[in-house]
Amino acid sequence: MNIQTRPLNDITKEAILVLNKAIGITNTLRFLNQFTIGYGDYTKEKEKLFEDLNLEDIISEIKQIIS
Repeated sequence: MNIQTRPLNDITKEAILVLNKAIGITNTLRFLNQFTIGYGDYTKEKEKLFEDLNLEDIISEIKQIIS
């Protein structure tokens, strides 16, 4: 048995069309959004953002923002 594989891009396009027909564009987009991958390195960005602050400083800034 010889099975030919299709390009993943073609399969993805077909799957989106099937989903759109079955559940509508809004629900298709909502479904696909749960699989999007972020970018960057959150841990490094967080460390750089807060490197000069201690917990008390962060709490004080939050209190200033919400009051």
